[in-house]
Amino acid sequence: MALGSDMYRQQILDHYKNPRNYGELEDPTFTHIGENPMCGDEIRIDVKLADDEETIQQVAFTGDGCAISQASASMLSSDLQGKTIAELQEMDRDDIIDMLGVDISPMRVKCAVLAEKVAQDGAEIYQGELEKAKTTTED
Repeated sequence: MALGSDMYRQQILDHYKNPRNYGELEDPTFTHIGENPMCGDEIRIDVKLADDEETIQQVAFTGDGCAISQASASMLSSDLQGKTIAELQEMDRDDIIDMLGVDISPMRVKCAVLAEKVAQDGAEIYQGELEKAKTTTED
């Protein structure tokens, strides 16, 4: 058991020190920024959708914060590629904690799920604007 959690801790440290998909996308479909005021974490997520406007083609993030929030954003940025917006919206905190692979104290759960929340909020705002644009053009 201890060996497994050590492996996951190493993975979290690796993602924190060498984040995947770190940076900003050239022409994202949507961008959203969110923060966890409790510990000062901030994450910006850029998402580029495929031509079907549903499949996540590319994800990038920037941010500042604790190892858990930044590692979670790095892992999520890789995990989301190829998924649909609907699959993103269905994700919950358990999906993120499973992805991290370690027990997260109640105080750190907000850090762990920040990237997921930012991506979901960004997708929701984007879909809302898309619906509004369709309604406006149909009138």
